[in-house]
Amino acid sequence: MGKKNIESICPSCKSSNTNIFLNIPKVPVHCNLLWETSDDALRAPMSEIILGFCGDCEHIFNCAFDPALMEYTQQYENSLHFSPYFQDYARELADRLIETYDLHGKSIIEIGCGKGEFLKLLCEWGGNRGVGFDSSYENVGETDSDLEITFIKDFYSDRYLNYRSDFICCRQVLEHIQYPYDFMTDLRRMIGNKDTIVFFEVPNVDYTLKDLGIWDLIYEHRSFFSRSSLMYLFKACGFSVRDVSESYEGQFLCIEAVPEKLHPDTKGEHVCDMKMRHNVEKFTETFWARIETWQEKVRMMERSGQKAVLWGAGSKGVTFLNMIGGKDKIKYVIDINPRKQGKYTPGTGHKILPPEFLREFRPDIVIIMNPVYINEIQQMLDSYGLSAQLMPVL
Repeated sequence: MGKKNIESICPSCKSSNTNIFLNIPKVPVHCNLLWETSDDALRAPMSEIILGFCGDCEHIFNCAFDPALMEYTQQYENSLHFSPYFQDYARELADRLIETYDLHGKSIIEIGCGKGEFLKLLCEWGGNRGVGFDSSYENVGETDSDLEITFIKDFYSDRYLNYRSDFICCRQVLEHIQYPYDFMTDLRRMIGNKDTIVFFEVPNVDYTLKDLGIWDLIYEHRSFFSRSSLMYLFKACGFSVRDVSESYEGQFLCIEAVPEKLHPDTKGEHVCDMKMRHNVEKFTETFWARIETWQEKVRMMERSGQKAVLWGAGSKGVTFLNMIGGKDKIKYVIDINPRKQGKYTPGTGHKILPPEFLREFRPDIVIIMNPVYINEIQQMLDSYGLSAQLMPVL
């Protein structure tokens, strides 16, 4: 791992009033790109995260981010739609957006649509026409032939200006983009004079800082948005913000906005929240303390002879395993997504297995990476006749 270029200019507001507050020296470049063999997984590309904080807009970003390392192919797998809890969340969100913005018979664009699950909901329930853009798109299931949906395996850009829309949706994408200010400015220009409604969903860095959701710090994310930094970005790029809210037990931020007819200059309007600054200053100490706590917990499991598995082969799980170094202590990773099963986690080479494997392995402890899934996991274990201790990573 060679020396990385450090970019200290804020990618959200272009300010140089930034400072570095955390360095994580070795993490997988891709958490959601899984491997066919353990040896390949152990040789997965690694890099570092160097977190900077902008004193002007409160944006947090990875100063060591290198877009040349980012490659989103069909092997990239980050769908959460196999979870009943997440399915309910997606359905409720789609229903709310359709009713709030009267999305009936409208044209919808989704930027970074993944496998298209959410776009299909919006189009099916509202009778809408949809276009989904994603360079890693792969058709993994049948689409109702009555739905008017087009999937384009590409990044959304001005080459697609002929696709006009009444509603633009973009979920869990903005944090991956190298220069969010440029991206949002381009989007505003492409919308032009239309009254297009935009909806964005991003991970909530307030959850990371205050609730110590440190396992959400991954290299794939260039940006880590707070409520204030997200609003600042949208206003600076020519949008009028209608609403900003937390969702998914505080783990996500949702912003709803419309184009501002007159593009105001928001520079200098924002005053940094001292509470946010305090959380950032405190975070470095609490970050390493949390890792040490979990390293000791895993050592205690090993000393006591308890068999442990980790539930969740997504970003949180991969980050957890790489940061605590639990290869020999946690034998397997469980995930309900069949597209992940049989593959191996980057950096640690853990094999990913389906929940049914637990009938045979009979673990004493199940470490749960996201506590929102604890009830559905408990129901599965009960159906297998297992009495393993559930241990949420809080």
